Amino acid sequence: MFENVKSRKNPIGAEFVKRGILTEDQVERALLYQKEHKDLKFAEIVDILDMCDKSELLDALAYKIQVTPVMLEESLHINPVKYLPRDIIINYKVIPFDIEGSTLKVAFADPLDTARVKEIELLLINQGYTMEIYITLYTSIMRQIESIKTVDTNFIDSEEKDVSKLVDNIIMTAIEKRASDIHIEPMEDKLRVRYRIDGQLITVSELPKSRQSIISGRIKSISNMHQEKTLDQDGSINTYDNYSIRVSSQKNVNGEKFVLRLLKKNVEAKTLFELGFPNDDELVEKAFNKKNSMVLVCAPTGGGKTTTLYSVIDYLNKPDINIISIENPVERRIPGINQVEINSNSGFDTALRTVVRQDPDIILVGEIRDEDTAKIAIEAGQTGHLVLSTLHTIDAIEAITRLRKMGISDYDLSATLITSISQRLVRRLCNNCKRPHKLTEDELKYIDKVSKATGVKFDIKSEGLYEAVGCPVCNNTGYYDRIALFEILCLDEYIKDLINQGKSSIDIRKYALQNTEYKPLIVDGVNKVLNGITTISELKRNVMI
Repeated sequence: MFENVKSRKNPIGAEFVKRGILTEDQVERALLYQKEHKDLKFAEIVDILDMCDKSELLDALAYKIQVTPVMLEESLHINPVKYLPRDIIINYKVIPFDIEGSTLKVAFADPLDTARVKEIELLLINQGYTMEIYITLYTSIMRQIESIKTVDTNFIDSEEKDVSKLVDNIIMTAIEKRASDIHIEPMEDKLRVRYRIDGQLITVSELPKSRQSIISGRIKSISNMHQEKTLDQDGSINTYDNYSIRVSSQKNVNGEKFVLRLLKKNVEAKTLFELGFPNDDELVEKAFNKKNSMVLVCAPTGGGKTTTLYSVIDYLNKPDINIISIENPVERRIPGINQVEINSNSGFDTALRTVVRQDPDIILVGEIRDEDTAKIAIEAGQTGHLVLSTLHTIDAIEAITRLRKMGISDYDLSATLITSISQRLVRRLCNNCKRPHKLTEDELKYIDKVSKATGVKFDIKSEGLYEAVGCPVCNNTGYYDRIALFEILCLDEYIKDLINQGKSSIDIRKYALQNTEYKPLIVDGVNKVLNGITTISELKRNVMI
C-alpha cells in the first residue's frame, strides 16, 4: 500500500499518531510485527492486527493518497470474476464491486501501484468498460477473495469468449470436482479437456480447435512458461487459494498437450491407518522404527507412495530426531522436518551426499531411480540412518530384483533392506449413496480363486458388503476418494540369508508365504471388499491375482 516502514519516523506512522488513530506503542508493535512479516506493509499490519477503528484507518489512507474510500460489504452486487480473471484479482489484491452503465467501480488495496492499475484499466477497456478507482482495506480485499463466487462449475462453457475466464473455469471446475489432474489435449479437430478424479480419467469438455492457440498461450502465461517455445516445459500456478498447480507441456502431432497437477496445500496428513495400512501398532513398529536400515515403498507413478512416506514420517517424527527429506518437488510442508527440494542442477544422489553430513537420524529420499542414488542410500542405511524411499516395481519382493539390477550387491541388500511395501490405490465406495450388496456367483468364484492362489481363507459374511450407486456428492460414480491396498514384506534373518545366497524372487516369495505374515496385495484387497470399503470390480481393474 505504501513503502515499508523502517523506523518510527515513517510519515504514515507519524500521520496515524498525529490523527490519534495509533499510539507510539502501537506503532512500535506494528514495526516489530513487520520484521517477521516483511511482505506486508505498515498500514496492512495495522489493519490485520485490528489496532484501530477500521473506518478511521480507511479515511486516513484515502486522505493521504486522495482516492475515494469504500468499505466493502459482505456480499457484492456483482460477481468479480465476470470482469477480471481470478488470478489477477488474487495477485493484484483488487476487487470489482459495482457497475453503473459501462463504468466499473474497482477497489484496490494499493492504488499507488500505477503499473498494476494501468494493466487492469487496459483489461477493462478491452471489454468496453471504464474504471473508477477506489481504495479499501487489505482485510476487506482478502475477505472478498476468500468468498469469490466463481462461474458455474457444473460445466465448462465452451462458448466463453474470454480465454482468461475459460481457463479459470476449467481449473475451478476441476477443484470443485476434486480432480487431481487436468489434461488439456489437442486432437486433430478439437481440444479435449479431461479430469482425473479418484484415479479415473473423465472427459468433461471438447473445445473448438480454433481456441487451441489462445488457450495454450494463456496457460503458459499464468504458469511462467516461455510463450515462443514449443519444446517440453515445466511451470507452476500459485494463484488459487490452498492449491499449488504444477504444469507440464509436451508437444505432440496435434500441438501442445498440457497436464496440470493440482496439489492441495496445508492438507491435514492422514495417519497410516487412515490410508489403509493394517491397524496394528506392533506391525508398524516392526516395519519402520529401526536404525541402520532401509524401507522401500513400491508402486507405479501416481500410486500414493509419497503420501505413505509422509504418513510414516508423521508417525516417526519426535523432537529428539533429526529428519531430512530430499524431494522433487516438496509436495507437502511438514512442521519440524528439514525438507530439501532438488532442481535441474542437482539430482537425488548429489543432494543425498550432502544430507548424510547433516547428522540426520532419518532420511527420506523421494525416489531411487538410478544406481548412484541406490548405492548412496544403501551406504546411508549402513551407517546409522533409517532411509525411507520409493521404487517403481510390481510388488514388494520384486524390489529386491530391481535393486540387484541397479548394481546393489546381495550382501549390501541383505544387510540394509528391512521392509519392502507394495501398494495400489482403489476407489473407496461413496458413503452417501452405497447400498447393501449380496455377492454374485462370479464374485464368489473370484474370491475362491484368490483364496486358492494365496492360501488365505476369507471370512465371507452375509452383511457388511456394499455396491456403488452414484449421487451428486461423488459425481455419480458411486465412489469418493481412494484407499490403499498394502503388501508388506518384513525381512527376517532367513530371507536375508536367501538374498545373500543369490536366491530368486520366486524362492523368496515361496518362503515368505509359508513362514511369515507376508500376504500378496490382492489379499488386502479382498478383505477391504468384505469390509464394505471397495468393490470386486475395483480390484479387477487395479490388481492382478
